[in-house]
Amino acid sequence: MFSTLKLRSVALFSLMALLVGCSSLPTELTATTEPVITDYQIWLDSDPELKPTVRLGGVIASVKNLDDKTRLEIVNMPIGSDGKPNINAEPKGRFVAYIQGYVEPVTYAKGRMITLVGTSEMPEVGMVGDYEYTFPVMMSYGQRLWEIKERLVVTETSSHFYSCRSLYCRSFNYGPKQGRVIQEVQ
Repeated sequence: MFSTLKLRSVALFSLMALLVGCSSLPTELTATTEPVITDYQIWLDSDPELKPTVRLGGVIASVKNLDDKTRLEIVNMPIGSDGKPNINAEPKGRFVAYIQGYVEPVTYAKGRMITLVGTSEMPEVGMVGDYEYTFPVMMSYGQRLWEIKERLVVTETSSHFYSCRSLYCRSFNYGPKQGRVIQEVQ
């Protein structure tokens, strides 16, 4: 009795730890100060001279290595509490993030999903195509690249036929099946 209770407690604790681990923020996205702005519009409305801490994510639009830092232009996507960009949301604008030193442009390629944490800096004016755009700017001290994984979910639309002989019963599925591809940020 005691060992069964102990085994159940261990199993429950393990499940809880797994669930908490799946939704927690990666350590590289941990902010050094609080509060942290995670909403693009609130960041736009904040005073950059106060240098608030910002955690935002999205899709890399461009990468440019400079003498001592790298400039990333990001198309902002809302992020969840786990820091992952929401790929089903509409983009909210663009921002620039600077990372100290050199980053490999193949790794930080255009189209990759990224989340960054850093301090707000003064905005800069640049171009998006022929359009003049004022970019909010952050100096990043932590970043995380994400991958989009796809999985297929098959749904049964076929008919079922049950056959029983004595103690052995089997179910047969026949007819077409439907499926859909689900994309997840990992």
